[in-house]
Amino acid sequence: MQRAPFISLPLHTGHAPAYLVRRMIRLSHAMSRVIIDEYGQMEFLRRLSDPLWFQAFGCVLGFDWHSSGVTTVVSGVLKQALKPDIHGISMAGGKGKKSTSAKTDIPLLAESCGLSSAKIDSLLYASRMAAKVDSAAVQDGYSLYHHVVLFDKRGNWAVVQQGMNTEGRMARRYHWLSGDIPNFVREPHAGIISDRKNSSTLDMTAAQSQENQKVCVDLVKSDTNNMKSSVHRLAAKDTLDRWLGGNRVDASGFEMPRRLDWGLFKRIYEIQPSNYAELLSIHGVGGATIRALSLIAELIYGAKASWSDPVKYSFAHGGKDGVPYPVARKVYDESIRYLYGAIEGAEIEREERMDALKKLANFSERMFPRQ
Repeated sequence: MQRAPFISLPLHTGHAPAYLVRRMIRLSHAMSRVIIDEYGQMEFLRRLSDPLWFQAFGCVLGFDWHSSGVTTVVSGVLKQALKPDIHGISMAGGKGKKSTSAKTDIPLLAESCGLSSAKIDSLLYASRMAAKVDSAAVQDGYSLYHHVVLFDKRGNWAVVQQGMNTEGRMARRYHWLSGDIPNFVREPHAGIISDRKNSSTLDMTAAQSQENQKVCVDLVKSDTNNMKSSVHRLAAKDTLDRWLGGNRVDASGFEMPRRLDWGLFKRIYEIQPSNYAELLSIHGVGGATIRALSLIAELIYGAKASWSDPVKYSFAHGGKDGVPYPVARKVYDESIRYLYGAIEGAEIEREERMDALKKLANFSERMFPRQ
């Protein structure tokens, strides 16, 4: 079985220098055009939804090959470089406060592209649900602070968002792709890339959590007083350790929330959600609500949830400039060939082309040192 690739991804502060950003915008504009002209908008979105390709793309543009800043800087650069009339791709959202602007950006950008109201609603739903899943349904200790949505003129989309763990000062990036998502609450990610795989993560999107999801929906559709009784039974315990009997993961960080918004539960009861995705999409439903329902469903009704971290690519522990292990060679070879062709075909100065190719070769050497 092939192991996942490892890279170190520490949180870095500061900003990319202006001269580098200008160069990155110019180069990404040209490379994106080559890729889209050759393979189409959907394939470009697919590539951005690949965590490893995204990392390589950022390195070719000139940013730190292993830094968490790759996510925010490359996204910011692409937002300036991509032109709907040239690339056929629009981009909404951003970092920090700009991440919430996606809900206002999407309608304006989509209307200018001629997308129907149904497509616009679909994009808005995708943006909202991707954020909801990674902030509430997957409880991995990383708080979202970056969210961008890229979409084409057919309504195909990709989401790239990132969370930070301030205690460990590390980042985790989440990738989504429209064509790969039959269900937003059943293993929906195209990829998740992080510094480490957690020993315990409540993952309500896992296949193993599907029965737990069903019980959660039944709970909120029943008498709210029954739910209060269940919460009081669990909240009486100091932590979940006594319930879990030491036979499972350390879930001491997942105590039953001491305070819950019972007005919210009353509103959920009035809505009567038909499935878990509808429950999660309700305004006000966050991590505490999801955790409380999941724990009641598992510890009282026996419907187990998954506590396995869904991260698909891990990063190595070690120094800030640690060298990655030489793994997943075929995956990276494909990405490198893809990027090499885009650089060669881009309308840029010879010096810039040579510099980009040099960075690509350097990145490849760092990933796979010669024996």
